[in-house]
Amino acid sequence: MRRVCIAGFLFGLGLVGFMPAYASAQDEALAPTTAPTTAPTTAPARLPIEIYGREARIDMIALSPSGRRVGRVEADNGVRGLIVSDLETGQRLFGAHIGESKVRGLSFIDEDRILVHVTQTESLSAIGGIGRREMSYGQIVDIRNNNVAQVLARTDGVLASPFGPVEVFYTAQGPLVLTRGYNVTEGKMNLHRIDLRTGRGRSVREMKPAISDYVANGNGELLAMTEYIDQTGRWTLKLMQDNWMKDNWTITALLDQPSLIGMGRTPGTVLISATRPDLTADEDISEDGSNLYEITVATGEWTRLPYEKYPRGFLYHPVTKLLIGLRFEEDLGARYAFFDDLASRRWKAIERAFPDQYPSPSDWSHDLGVVLVYIDKGDSGHYQLVNFANGRADLAGVEYPDLTPERVGKVSHLTYKAADGLEINAYMTLPPGVTEARNLPLVVLPHGGPAAHDGAGFDYWAQAIASRGYVVLQPNFRGSTGYGRAFVEAGYGEWGRKMQTDLSDGVRHLAAQGAIDPARVCIMGASYGGYAAMAAVTLDAEVYRCAVAVAGVSDLRRMLRWTVNRQGARNNPTTRYWIRFMGADGVRDRDLDAYSPVMQVDQIKAPLMLIHGKDDTVVPIEQSRVMAEALVKANLPHEYIELDGEDHWMSRASTRTRMLVDAIRFIESHNPAD
Repeated sequence: MRRVCIAGFLFGLGLVGFMPAYASAQDEALAPTTAPTTAPTTAPARLPIEIYGREARIDMIALSPSGRRVGRVEADNGVRGLIVSDLETGQRLFGAHIGESKVRGLSFIDEDRILVHVTQTESLSAIGGIGRREMSYGQIVDIRNNNVAQVLARTDGVLASPFGPVEVFYTAQGPLVLTRGYNVTEGKMNLHRIDLRTGRGRSVREMKPAISDYVANGNGELLAMTEYIDQTGRWTLKLMQDNWMKDNWTITALLDQPSLIGMGRTPGTVLISATRPDLTADEDISEDGSNLYEITVATGEWTRLPYEKYPRGFLYHPVTKLLIGLRFEEDLGARYAFFDDLASRRWKAIERAFPDQYPSPSDWSHDLGVVLVYIDKGDSGHYQLVNFANGRADLAGVEYPDLTPERVGKVSHLTYKAADGLEINAYMTLPPGVTEARNLPLVVLPHGGPAAHDGAGFDYWAQAIASRGYVVLQPNFRGSTGYGRAFVEAGYGEWGRKMQTDLSDGVRHLAAQGAIDPARVCIMGASYGGYAAMAAVTLDAEVYRCAVAVAGVSDLRRMLRWTVNRQGARNNPTTRYWIRFMGADGVRDRDLDAYSPVMQVDQIKAPLMLIHGKDDTVVPIEQSRVMAEALVKANLPHEYIELDGEDHWMSRASTRTRMLVDAIRFIESHNPAD
């Protein structure tokens, strides 16, 4: 069995120190230290684009259970390391070089052990029939003994990559780590208890491969599981009753299946998102028609969870695993509502200390007495460490120290009407030092997904482009999340159609306001945004002077066929999702060709740049290769760049930097800002 470790771990490598000066504060009236909040007044000298592509100085950060230690992934002069510091003394307790490892998560198991979640692109076709994809791995780092143990290592017959999360539970006997692992030899998916010293897994419960999720209480005892059959769409909720998992509710959900979220507000309950018109009317439902319900495991009784509107996130107590709060999206940031009285009082104090900055909780100590808070309104993102025991709120780290507030362009929220009257929400970023746009060049930056949305926080793509003198428009076109079920459904079948014209309607709105020059407009996007960039110069060609497509889809039918092959069956949830959004009548629907940029290259009137990572396992690189071939055959102006070792998310600083440098060079050459 192959073993995979964090590449390049070199224990004891010293990196940078931690902790700025402290300031005094009170429990209910916090007084934060000075944070990077100076408002821009004049346009600063331009920084090299390479600055924007760098990895964040603080890429990830976590608190120990006591709140006395902090772990972080930090970059300094191109060197990335995992560092653990003592918050009281400022002493660095541990430092290890991690190179370009793709760290996706960081959390403490106890005061001396950290769980690191990493991924890497691999092809494991010979092991369990798993093709090339982004594989997850867990590493247990013992900072006292300078030891790294890989989760599920030395587990006979079990794939070293966990299936689902690696979870930590805090029992009377000490921390317990559980995860699911696939036994290649037996073809079983078992729940394993992980040895914290060796990483070896011991099976504690057999789970069929069709088990899609589970919830355990704070002691690691199973409360509920869900089963989903891809082909039939049969979804079943199972509850632990009388020491046996019993079926509670079954529904056929080919799309928009229910979701088991976690525990409820009280012991012995679980939280589920589901469509139950027999229980609840349709008010306050989510984008997929679901409501939130608490289920009492012992009785199987369902009760609707009280909330103002459908939340966008859930907050859990680090020890009990009980639901303590909800996250709600607003135009300028997130707001939080807490069920737990202590968490509620303390979060209200934090909001008073950082008014109009929309702080977000990043991590909590086990007693909720120390809170890591993240803020990225008006700056490039920073962390505040709030300690209620000693009454201090301290600046704990800045993500991009070179991008000081005067170098961060103003971000504002706006709305406009699409051609059919639908209201579109969007975000506009101005060049640094500019407070009002007048006749400026524009770059439209549509998000990926497409079922996703942009917000008002720091966006390094938007800020890099704006730093060159452009207005950047990020529309949440129809089909985006965050604006209700009807808005998402308005995007179904609208690839290359109204989802596309929603973007150019935004251009026309800004032009009518006098903010931008309609003769100087380009578009850039990634993933679905990459498709939108290609579609812009093929299906809506009169609006744009150039386009940059990163990891975009160019051939819709080819994308569907690839998805079918990847899933191993024509009838699977991913294919059904794409068919609904694309508006296809099956995988072979030739009507999709009319909305596939590769089939419409004869309509192109503007230069197009294509950028794609060779390790992309979400949108295969062939989508850009076939588009590049079509452009060559048609003798049309274009550039094509393949990024070695890069995935779908631009995870590596070197290739991310190259992407930004080349993309902005291309935009400036075809649509100069000056």
